[in-house]
Amino acid sequence: MNTSEKRELRRFAAEIRIALLEELKARGFGHVGGSLSICDLLAVLYGKVMNYRVEDPKWADRDKLVCSKGHAGPAIYATLALKGFFPMEQLKTLNRPGTNLPSHCDKNKTVGIDCTTGSLGQGTSQAVGMALGDKLKGRQNRVFLIVGDGEIDEGQCWEAAMFTAAKNLTNLVWIIDDNKKQLDGPTADILPTFDLRAKMEAFGFDAVRVKGNDVEALYEALEKKPEGKPVAIIMDNVKGSGVKAVEETASNHSMNVAPEVWDSYIAAVKADLEALEKEVAEA
Repeated sequence: MNTSEKRELRRFAAEIRIALLEELKARGFGHVGGSLSICDLLAVLYGKVMNYRVEDPKWADRDKLVCSKGHAGPAIYATLALKGFFPMEQLKTLNRPGTNLPSHCDKNKTVGIDCTTGSLGQGTSQAVGMALGDKLKGRQNRVFLIVGDGEIDEGQCWEAAMFTAAKNLTNLVWIIDDNKKQLDGPTADILPTFDLRAKMEAFGFDAVRVKGNDVEALYEALEKKPEGKPVAIIMDNVKGSGVKAVEETASNHSMNVAPEVWDSYIAAVKADLEALEKEVAEA
């Protein structure tokens, strides 16, 4: 990846964060912490890695995304809107009566969503089924699965991991968002995850650990060619990543704050984006 491509992905990640925060501001509350922590990943996936067609969102040979931590749906909605799957104005309908953007991902409501998720753990099994089906049909696409570090308290995740390796589903990429928190607090206090890379390797994966806000490292990990094993990426992350005030808030899984507070979050990301634009101009 060259410098220009890296900057473009950083810019896209900032734009996703701004759109996400505007979306949550319109509703007044929402799952901000875990949504912010996947913005850099989404920028890389939709900006450089995934094959998809905005004009044909059901294209059979497209790459697919399964966000098993479905409460991070608002970040995906922001990404899809920025890419043109639906109008940006629709983001302001998040989680309102009659909306096509519910709190959790729903493929029957939202254009561009490939899998309905939110009941934690279940997205892993659905991703396995999608990947196996595509493999049996001889398709060359990939399925990208996002799993939360709190979510993997669910035993279903580990059954799905075993099946992924047992069936050698190299067309399925596991991405664990190790942001160190879950709904009730730090994962270390609730149920320690221990060494996730070693765990995934023990389950039969080629596992790598990368910084969750490093677009270049994420790209290299996502483009890693499977060598007889499915790939697992552990994102060493911070809940609320990209907005310091949210990162430093203890209970940042879901937040209800005043409009001016949302504005302060948005201003902080816009300042980062302006600094990036200045860096580009001076290069």
